[in-house]
Amino acid sequence: MGRTYAVSFLAALAMLAASSLALAAKSHGIAMHGEPALPAGFQNFPYANPDAPKGGRVEYAWPGTFDSINPFIVQGSGARGSIDLVFGNNVFDTLMMRSADEPFTLYPLLAETIETDDGRTFAEFTLDPRARFSDGQPVTPDDVIFTVNLLRDKGLPRYGVTADKIATMEKVGERGVRFTFKQPDRELPLILGLLPVLPRHAIDAVRFDKSTLKPMIGSGPYRLVDVRPGDSVTFKRNPDYWAKDIPSKRGFDNYDEIRLTYFRDENALFEALKKGLVDVFIEENSGRWANQYDFPAVKSGALVKDTIETKLPSGMFGIVLNTRRPALADRKLRDALTALFDFEWVNRSLFSNSYTRTRSFFDNSELASSGRPASAGEKVLLAPFPDVVEPDIMTKGWQPPTSDGTGRDRAFLRVGFDKLKAAGYELGDGLMRDKGGRPLTFEIMLKGSENQQLAVAFQQTLRKLGITLVIRSVDAAQFLQRQIDYDFDMMFFRYTASLSPGVEQASRWGSEVRDTPGTFNYAGVASPAVDALLDHLINARTRPEFVDAVRAFDRVLLSGAYVIPLYFKPEQWIVRWKRIERPDATPIQGAQFPTWWRAKD
Repeated sequence: MGRTYAVSFLAALAMLAASSLALAAKSHGIAMHGEPALPAGFQNFPYANPDAPKGGRVEYAWPGTFDSINPFIVQGSGARGSIDLVFGNNVFDTLMMRSADEPFTLYPLLAETIETDDGRTFAEFTLDPRARFSDGQPVTPDDVIFTVNLLRDKGLPRYGVTADKIATMEKVGERGVRFTFKQPDRELPLILGLLPVLPRHAIDAVRFDKSTLKPMIGSGPYRLVDVRPGDSVTFKRNPDYWAKDIPSKRGFDNYDEIRLTYFRDENALFEALKKGLVDVFIEENSGRWANQYDFPAVKSGALVKDTIETKLPSGMFGIVLNTRRPALADRKLRDALTALFDFEWVNRSLFSNSYTRTRSFFDNSELASSGRPASAGEKVLLAPFPDVVEPDIMTKGWQPPTSDGTGRDRAFLRVGFDKLKAAGYELGDGLMRDKGGRPLTFEIMLKGSENQQLAVAFQQTLRKLGITLVIRSVDAAQFLQRQIDYDFDMMFFRYTASLSPGVEQASRWGSEVRDTPGTFNYAGVASPAVDALLDHLINARTRPEFVDAVRAFDRVLLSGAYVIPLYFKPEQWIVRWKRIERPDATPIQGAQFPTWWRAKD
């Protein structure tokens, strides 16, 4: 009997060990939920053309200026293009490569494999033996550990947030580096996978946090070869780039040279585009897109206007209402103010009807709660908070009142007026007053002249109901300081979004950071329901569970009326000279400039 028990016990241990090994097996990729879409033997990303011709130069442009080329630090205004979501990671490779055709999935780059367990209590990366910096030195585990420590101590705050979640870092063999986490974290292996790796042998760690114009050594496909302070940066392709033939990079990095020129004046930038001095331009001005592309190069087809559909969430561009202010602590008042933004008039009069009203923090995606009833899974998550979500938002999502677009729609104003009256506000002597007889007066803070037309439009609408909105324009430094101190009533802000929202949402809406200066919780949210749903969306194991958590989270934020939703465009507007070509396939995240190329002459 004893021997049988011992054999059974040993068999169970063997099975458990085998199970643990299977859960922690090395893999070519990692997804936030589920499995990577591409197999281990994939040849290239489906949105890249592996046969794209190499050569030539591309001229990019960007509004503004720069006084540093170090993209990892707080000091200075860093030049784009070294490590960048728009123009690509040209100088610094990351441990793994993110696919633009999946919500959040990584594939090999500096690291050829990743290993983690089911609970994601650690992540171990094995470096590709071919990985080299541009000076020919190998990329090592010591460089990875050095980078984490350096960016923790000297880099942007987000690197410190990541490093603080790591309990230990250790080398594993010749090419491995293992991160053990302080607590299980589903997203952290992917965040670490996006870590750029810096060369320990070529970095002055003491002065790293000081702005500089001296080009840095990286492991990416390009070297920064020319810096003209405040004017332009030029990158030249490294012919010995170590990763040019690996699957994650086939069809990428097709130009011999990339030049990015800065323009302080947007009109000058547009004129440079018309003259052919700029090859590719991302257009954000709806009026110009609709009315100013009628010159000969466009008519002849030499200059191409591309409207590129994406499946990315809209994010939220809106007017943040600071609930730390006593008047704006009233949710019913915030709801009434939200109902008084006349989007139809603004869109017709200011933007040539180019935009779509935002109805969700994740509009234009499966994560949005708008236009659909809460699912059974959402109802389970929201059950502990029965009165947090408004009934209409529970059944059909947030539906803003609409106007006839004339700016004189009395029925539209009546909706806002009735909400104010139901909340206890009264119109007397031409002024809207609270229960204590105090007139409703607010200040909206602008950075310079940004969004001034929108602020004036909102001001005019509120004035019709006796609400005073003071428009306060401040310089960039004062604007930033008042943001840090939460010293405003209202301000415009754009919350970006992805198909895999995660821990960044806690810094925007979590109660733990409400009273900490310098976070993104500008609205001052402190809600047990928000905190609980943040935990659910961060720790969801499957995509359906995740979608339910995000939609429920969306409904709670919309019911709280913390932000007046404004508008978005569900596509990208990109202008390119015909000499610049792009792949036929577009991934869900939109245009990927590193996969474009210059046509052969």
